[in-house]
Amino acid sequence: MTTSELGTTAGSEVAAAARELLAALALEPAGRVTASVYETGRLVTHAPWLTGHDRRLAYLLGSQRRDGGWGAPGGYALVPTASAVEALLTTLRAGGDEVSSPAELAAAAGRGLAALDGWLADGLPLPDTPAADLIVPALVERIDAHLEWFDERPGTGPDGWAGRRLPPVDRRRLDGLGALLASGRPVPQKLQHAFEVLGPAARGRPDVAPVAGAVGASPAATAAWVGDTPDGADPVVRAYLAEAVRPHGGPVPCCTPITVFERAWTLSSLARAGVPVRPAPKLVAELAGALGPQGTPTGPGLPADADTTSVTLYALARLGHPVDPASLLRYDVGSHFCTWRGEDGRSVTTNAHVLEALGWHARHTPAGAARYGDRVTALAGWLREQQRPDGRWADRWHASPYYATSCAVLALTGYAPAELAGPAVDRAVDWVVATQRPDGSWGRWSGTVEETAYALHVLLGTDRPARPGVPEAARRGLHQLATMDGRRDDPPLWHDKDLYAPVLIVRAAVLAARQLALTRSDLLGRGGAALDAPAPDKSMIRSA
Repeated sequence: MTTSELGTTAGSEVAAAARELLAALALEPAGRVTASVYETGRLVTHAPWLTGHDRRLAYLLGSQRRDGGWGAPGGYALVPTASAVEALLTTLRAGGDEVSSPAELAAAAGRGLAALDGWLADGLPLPDTPAADLIVPALVERIDAHLEWFDERPGTGPDGWAGRRLPPVDRRRLDGLGALLASGRPVPQKLQHAFEVLGPAARGRPDVAPVAGAVGASPAATAAWVGDTPDGADPVVRAYLAEAVRPHGGPVPCCTPITVFERAWTLSSLARAGVPVRPAPKLVAELAGALGPQGTPTGPGLPADADTTSVTLYALARLGHPVDPASLLRYDVGSHFCTWRGEDGRSVTTNAHVLEALGWHARHTPAGAARYGDRVTALAGWLREQQRPDGRWADRWHASPYYATSCAVLALTGYAPAELAGPAVDRAVDWVVATQRPDGSWGRWSGTVEETAYALHVLLGTDRPARPGVPEAARRGLHQLATMDGRRDDPPLWHDKDLYAPVLIVRAAVLAARQLALTRSDLLGRGGAALDAPAPDKSMIRSA
């Protein structure tokens, strides 16, 4: 087969995989999200009546790490471990279940307690994940209450924990929330996603109303609102919980549905990289229909946010259906854009996505140039100021700097003035080259398909003169991507109450990396990308 034929074949494979990806978006509108230890643990506690309870317990027991914890390394383990331990203790107090003996539950809970005890005593820092500073103290309080209950019944609890409690944790935010609600104030909308932190006080609160059956787009929050009297629950709420359980047969994700989020990120990734796709008119119309005066939220019951809004706007523009981005202006706080009003912190990736949405309109429409041109330049400057000394960016919505760096680099390359973008992009490219693993992959904790795709976006997605080492790093990365893709499970890296992976969004990032490789013969040589790029793994699209 000639070099040209190899490239044509590879391009056809990417296009075919992209079409199948779009079909999956339409067929499963709730989206595909990996299961969450944290969220599943909350359903074990709050909804033992819900279908799949035994499978949720089996999932918790089967996913415990050797060190007694659950979840990702470091502080990312605190939230899922606390949730799993509390759920196991709740079940143990109830006498176990049909498939787990009290001895098995007590042993697993004891290992988890030992892990938590060490981490809390050492002051292991919490990562910047949603509501972590509320979740951990709330769960520690409930775990201590369980231990007190077992003290009054010797021999029934985990071995070695008689008379013991977990180390104290910072309760200021949780106590402040309690005082706010005690004063008669309603539950803030942004708290509804973590509504379960209220415990029994969450049940049936009249100031919280499910949207499309969900409280805060969260199975845990919804189950806490329903409480232990599900028979009287609204059928729409019960249907939401049943649907949340269905994909994994018991375990649940932190956020569902993610319809707009999944569609916007997938379509924008494919379109930005030049993958030849043409989504169905109905899909585009539904995406456009999600936009309102305040933009669009990620899921039902969540507040609208600048991140989901900007990616939706950018995807529609790239697909030939532009919508004026005026809704984004309500998130402008002067120096940058907040993800939502009242945000604690700031997000590099949100602002990179806003830069793309505003930048597209400033470049392609006369009214956009007049209205948004100055803001685009200022926002590009802010993004450049957030770059770390080593050349990377980091963000509050993803555990990996490769995601944040790819978002910033692609936005700056696409829409920032060259004098602002050039030096920052070059430093980011140098950082990516310098941090490649010996096997050719990239990753924070280990080499992953997802992070390798983001690194390739940085190396292949810019129009800057090639930096030293880029061609070789890109070739090695593409070869390793082909080796890893579809052959092992990557750790979840996206921030919610627990880390998660949006499966189709990650697949779109991999396809985008391959498409970029096909267009960069100037870096890779004719045919090099076609030979080394991964063949699309359609089985992941069908069954993930």
